[in-house]
Amino acid sequence: MNSWLPDRQQTPLNEQQYGLLQQGLASLNPQQLAWVGGYLSGLTVSAGMSGAHSVGASGPADITILVGSQTGNGEKLAQQLHDKAASRGLKTAVRKMGDYKLPQLKTEKHLLVIVSTHGEGEPPDNTKEMYEFLHSKRAPSLKQADFAVLGLGDSSYEFFCKMGVDFDKRLEELGAKRLIARVDCDVDYDDPAERWMEAALTELAGRVEVSAPSGSFPVLSATPSSAYSRKHPFPAALLEDIVLNGRGSDKETHHIELSLEGSGLAYEPGDALGVYPVNAPDVVDDLLAALKCQGDETVTFEEKSLTLREAFSRHLEITTITRPVMKYYAALAKHKKLDALLDDQNKQALNDYLHGREIVDLVSDFPVKKLEPQALVSGLRKLPPRLYSIASSLKQHPDEVHLTVAAVRYQSFGRNRKGVCSTYLADRIGEDGTVPVYVDANSNFKLPGDPSAPVIMIGPGTGIAPFRAFIEEREAIGATGKNWLFFGDQHFMTDFLYQAEWLRYLKSGLLTRMNVAFSRDQAHKVYVQHRMAETSRDLYQWLQDGAYLYVCGDEKRMAHDVHEALIQVVASEGALNREQAEEYVKLLQKDKRYQRDVY
Repeated sequence: MNSWLPDRQQTPLNEQQYGLLQQGLASLNPQQLAWVGGYLSGLTVSAGMSGAHSVGASGPADITILVGSQTGNGEKLAQQLHDKAASRGLKTAVRKMGDYKLPQLKTEKHLLVIVSTHGEGEPPDNTKEMYEFLHSKRAPSLKQADFAVLGLGDSSYEFFCKMGVDFDKRLEELGAKRLIARVDCDVDYDDPAERWMEAALTELAGRVEVSAPSGSFPVLSATPSSAYSRKHPFPAALLEDIVLNGRGSDKETHHIELSLEGSGLAYEPGDALGVYPVNAPDVVDDLLAALKCQGDETVTFEEKSLTLREAFSRHLEITTITRPVMKYYAALAKHKKLDALLDDQNKQALNDYLHGREIVDLVSDFPVKKLEPQALVSGLRKLPPRLYSIASSLKQHPDEVHLTVAAVRYQSFGRNRKGVCSTYLADRIGEDGTVPVYVDANSNFKLPGDPSAPVIMIGPGTGIAPFRAFIEEREAIGATGKNWLFFGDQHFMTDFLYQAEWLRYLKSGLLTRMNVAFSRDQAHKVYVQHRMAETSRDLYQWLQDGAYLYVCGDEKRMAHDVHEALIQVVASEGALNREQAEEYVKLLQKDKRYQRDVY
């Protein structure tokens, strides 16, 4: 008998169901039990995220967890919050904002909001409708509700956690009462998010009915269990590093293959790989020189003593100047010009200064006399992992993960600059080296469940990465749906990434169609959005036939241009006005037939 199986009276199962469960579980070994538990857990999470109640105890939910997330980090935190609530006997329902019935807001009594900020202060794709609704005249009074907001963001962007700020402010304006103060999380979000959850649930425990903590089942992952995670990355060995660009290219794109053997890590197409980089030695040396330090000075970071060089190399972000870091340093420097840059009246001057400069420039331009190393260390943020779209299917490459990485190198203000992680992967791993990695699942960028569904993929440059994974997966599972790829880069001769593979897929018929745009091969620039316009009739027909459309790549320009091109295609081919075309595209997003992985 399984000792952890609860008594029948403690479950919602009838006698026949309970008996079948006992009989089935008794025949399974521990590995099989883990798989079944993970599978069932995945179904529960999926149901909760798609709009069904995911409650901490029997009966309707008292607390609604609203989540708006682009890459899935918010959803993971929402599920973590749900689990914590259940362990305290609190009944919760997890709702994706994109699936939430907006009129239901006026019935909510307790709202816990987890929302990320995308790009330059934008809501995630699945959050836009709720954001617009809350800021419209149709927004209801929320005087019956109390709330708390957790914002996710990146302080290297100007509008850090803007969505968290906006939701927090608007809910209060609509009459809702704040449970606890909003918390804004940077890229290293685990600890502050944990503290916010504990504070919110402690406050709610005194306001709602508390039942006996639910379930005696062990907590199992929906994916095969692994000892490795974001907090405990796996040291992946480098298997292959191939430069994809031809001789004479202005670009340097690397195909990186890493071994996951022995890790227990699993991924799906659409997921990302988190990579913990090491800062380049020459970048560390330059900052030490600017500070007039040797590097052997002892500092404390996360309650550990280490040398300043070690802290700069492996633990701290020493390139990107975030606004919080700049404000912190300004308090140390006490320099009038620096203070003036941070004045709200001089936002453009601040943006101009930040563009192309790094922390070494800040230290050099505004030196501090007798600056103690610990004083600077205490104001720098932790070196965050970088996320790369996975460019392989695990079914085609067991125990491996592939990445498509553009090495960033440029000059500005008299210094050579380099991408922290891209050049770490391209230059400094070595044949026998390892890379600390973890899988970052993205539930918002996934192939359709129906293998016969048509798929349209738009991925210029390194945006091609997840579509290499998509096509490998479709081949592995024998998917019968048509596949259409739009790819763009600078030059056909030097920048046609994975050209031989795409030609092979075209020849085999797996890739039904491919349209390419090489922007510098003619006098006028040609991009993927131009190819979309040229093929608008067929593109619209594919959408009418149920195609799923995916976009990956640069958020600032490409993704906006592709989005606009899509609206134009729908308007012209569907004989719709602008507003109707926008509604058509919004419906595609709501139905998860238009998904984006943009950065």
